Amino acid sequence: MYQTLLVTIENGICVITINRPDKLNALNKTVIEELSAAIDEVNNNADVKSAIVTGAGPKAFIAGADISEFIVLNGEGGKALAKKGQDLVFNKIENSFKPIIAAVNGFALGGGCELAMACHFRVAGENAKFGQPEVNLGLIPGYGGTQRLTQLIGKGKAMELMLTGNMIDAHEAKQLGLVNYVVPAENLLDKTKELLAVINTKAPVAIKNIIALVNIASVGDADGLQKEIDAFGELFDTADAKEGASAFLEKRKPVFTGK
Repeated sequence: MYQTLLVTIENGICVITINRPDKLNALNKTVIEELSAAIDEVNNNADVKSAIVTGAGPKAFIAGADISEFIVLNGEGGKALAKKGQDLVFNKIENSFKPIIAAVNGFALGGGCELAMACHFRVAGENAKFGQPEVNLGLIPGYGGTQRLTQLIGKGKAMELMLTGNMIDAHEAKQLGLVNYVVPAENLLDKTKELLAVINTKAPVAIKNIIALVNIASVGDADGLQKEIDAFGELFDTADAKEGASAFLEKRKPVFTGK
């Protein structure tokens, strides 16, 4: 059914695995569309009580977006990309009435970090690495990163990580409140399933209300995500964004000019 996902259901838990290990599970148009369908399946299937999102292979949860899709975008295209991703996947996960936990293995960068943050909480393998390196491409996070990272770890550290593009490891992520648990990589799925097995014994109506109310409590500016979409799109009309994507694909350092 899916080209880029593996989806299994067992004991009321749906495990959604992004399955592009040769591309470090990078998000592209197909992954976004299939993730949207998989989340719909979670929400609509009475046999599913909760879900896990993870990545295939030992190297990456999701190492980011597929930059090759960026090179042809202008401002309107960039805005449409961000809005489509947020509407189809990121906001849909965050607002799912069934708990969805990220099991983060390896790199969770850019859109991967944003996907993990859209989940209701996160369990990380000891090999996990988190970051929002979009600034290196002359861009900003476009899938909720400016809003959710700030909500989760606070303004100061979120500002630092997004302005530098630096990565943090799993233990620092836990210290900052970005992840709830750090476990040996081989125990990652077992630990996540163990947590959901407990949650799955609780009343679904109570679970649904807790998710909705905690989400409301965490939002500082209800327009923040739309403002991010607008700014993300506008940056695709800059020379710096074209240079950032070209340099990435050509495996060289970008030369930014501020235009």
